[in-house]
Amino acid sequence: MHNGKPHFFVGIGGSGMMPLAMILAGQGAQIAGSDRSLDSGRLTPKFDALRALGIDLFPQDGSGITSPDQVVIASAAVEDSVPDMVRAAELGCPRMSRAELNAALFNAAPKSIGIAGTSGKSTVTGMIAWILHALDCRPTVMNGAVMKNFVSPDAPFASALVGDGGIYVSEVDESDGSIALYQPQIAVLNNVSLDHKSLEELRQLFGDFAARAATTIVNVGDPESAALAATLDPARTRTFAVDAPADLSARNLEPEPYAIRFDLVMDGRTRPVRIMTPGRHNVANALAAIGACVALGLEPNAVCAALHGYSGLRRRFELVGHGAGVAVIDDFGHNPDKIGATLDALHAFPGRVLALFQPHGFGPLKVMRAELVAMFAAKLAPDDLLILPDPVYQGGTVTREVTSADIVADIAATGRDARHIPDRAAAAAHLTAIARPGDRIVIMGARDDTLSLLAKEMVERLDGQASGGA
Repeated sequence: MHNGKPHFFVGIGGSGMMPLAMILAGQGAQIAGSDRSLDSGRLTPKFDALRALGIDLFPQDGSGITSPDQVVIASAAVEDSVPDMVRAAELGCPRMSRAELNAALFNAAPKSIGIAGTSGKSTVTGMIAWILHALDCRPTVMNGAVMKNFVSPDAPFASALVGDGGIYVSEVDESDGSIALYQPQIAVLNNVSLDHKSLEELRQLFGDFAARAATTIVNVGDPESAALAATLDPARTRTFAVDAPADLSARNLEPEPYAIRFDLVMDGRTRPVRIMTPGRHNVANALAAIGACVALGLEPNAVCAALHGYSGLRRRFELVGHGAGVAVIDDFGHNPDKIGATLDALHAFPGRVLALFQPHGFGPLKVMRAELVAMFAAKLAPDDLLILPDPVYQGGTVTREVTSADIVADIAATGRDARHIPDRAAAAAHLTAIARPGDRIVIMGARDDTLSLLAKEMVERLDGQASGGA
């Protein structure tokens, strides 16, 4: 695929960029890159891991782009005024977006599985990756999250797998419209809800994606996805749902604090399944993964047995640790569906929830304002506390029409306990100061890897408080 050409990734540390760089490097391509987080000295372990793969890293000042033969890959967050992009234009380097490169790799594979939906893409991708790996299918996998099953001292940031070229598995992104580039053999449609685009736009993007596939696995437990399923060819469609009629159905859910059991009903048979990722939403994710793997031709019993060994993703309801009797959980929740699912999973068991939600931008806050407020009003318990710091900002131009303070004011008006503490460190300090044994602190947000570091710091602070330290 890379045709021996050198590739330069501008923003190589991004969650969608790093796995692609890892895949191409694993296929023998010459890879280099830059990242503003590298220039600012942040997230150094991530960049150390890239260097260990033989990837050269440069300051984001144009110095790494030296030849018109380099194919320059730029993440969506990189503006044309960045020196690397200016230098690429001067030299006439061919350019691709992250999505264009991923779609080219995906579409070139003999067998491809594309996972779409507003929520659950990375989890379903990780589940499929583990099942295929456990059953010796040697897939190539592009995931936007670190798959804990594949983490090792040599691969601390395992968001990609390099296989033998026969199967390519990838989550596909609707937020920038790039889902339109993919031609899947098997398409998974998990759900459709507000995040970055209007529902009208999402219906078109997801519907077209599903219609292009030879087989589509659709969550008919989700009303929007069910409506799309009704427009598809039934002979090429397999449905799934939790506690509802479908080709794959989950019944008799038995939640555990950090796992869940259920009965899989498929093709007239019932099979017991246990997954190490809690919550009803993860049961739906498991059905999606099972459906995709069975559509690929794998034996259902073997698929279900392999799924039991799936250990989850970093930042997806990840228990970071306990301090002073308080659990700290790191979670990627950033839109109403994801956050609501996380709160539901927490409320399946006793204990107050103390939530810190860092919005992933001012634009999404504007799009999701009403839905976020309604979700928090419905999902927060009376004794829960929600704190919003200011949205993450990583440079570039931005319109600040709706702020964290606006969201908090709207939620507080519904009678729930929500507070705006602009500085994130101060927000975290407040939560650890008021936490008491039995509480669960959950850190939520996207597009900011430092949230995981914050969660670890909060465990340490709680431990310090318990031992009488600072």
